[in-house]
Amino acid sequence: MNVKRMRAAALVALAAAAGSRGASAYELGYPGWSIPPGAMMTMTAASPAPGVYSFNEIYTAQGHRSGPGDPTGETALHVASAVTGVLWSPGWTFLGARYEALIVQPFTMNDAGAPLNQQGSGIHNTLIAPGQLSWKLGDTGLYVKAGLAITVPDGTISGANGLADPGAPWWIVQPLLSASYIKNGWNLTSNVSLEMNTPNTKTHYRTGDILHADFTATRKFGKWTVGPVASYIGQVSGDTSSAFYHNAINVDRYNLLALGALVGYDFGGATVNLWATQDVIASASGGSSGADKATIIKGYKVFANLNFRF
Repeated sequence: MNVKRMRAAALVALAAAAGSRGASAYELGYPGWSIPPGAMMTMTAASPAPGVYSFNEIYTAQGHRSGPGDPTGETALHVASAVTGVLWSPGWTFLGARYEALIVQPFTMNDAGAPLNQQGSGIHNTLIAPGQLSWKLGDTGLYVKAGLAITVPDGTISGANGLADPGAPWWIVQPLLSASYIKNGWNLTSNVSLEMNTPNTKTHYRTGDILHADFTATRKFGKWTVGPVASYIGQVSGDTSSAFYHNAINVDRYNLLALGALVGYDFGGATVNLWATQDVIASASGGSSGADKATIIKGYKVFANLNFRF
């Protein structure tokens, strides 16, 4: 996959605002993140050629609750999402960088087994990245990208706390930074971002900031691209509870590390990528309602995307 298509294909990463719902984590009914861990694997710091690009992704997560709140790990969790988005690369430059913008709309369905016995489906909140800047550092093969994404609370929102369906009743501001080495068929990329949540407008509970770090090390062989991937996600600041929950906190900290692999194929006019990760380390703590009942979703995730230029 060439650099131009790689960038367009990659931006599905942000699309993953499709989020894994159904876990009893953080504010009850919220999985603890908007963008699923590992979703940014195909995102690079290089900007595509000027044009309008379409990216389309499907995503599934299968797992169970892990942590002091579910020591046996018997509660099964399943998520499926479909995502569509548009990336605009007008060819403008600013401060020596290429400018681009995108909008992403996910659709999600999920279910959780006993004792939660929950299920939901609908529109997830829209993600908008009004401005991203990509710098090419000469002929070194190095690229750096910085940007800002905003998740708008316009999804399917219901329930007393607004979390009975995939939408979430609060805004998320997400600064992003990525660096890539793309040369001689290699793609070595790290993507780091931070979800900064505003308070839930229904409960006034505020979920702490969520750090994402996705890493890709792939090699191109003809039209094929293969290589290992890894992802980390963790809560880096504490939740702020409210009177709605009698000031109790469900989960205050968590860490999740996953390892996996990616394979892609360049058809010329379109690219397809498939990657999967398995959680190898999962921890959660900080539940303040009596004994620590914190949990985190542990399992595996599979992503597939199709990308093309209009």
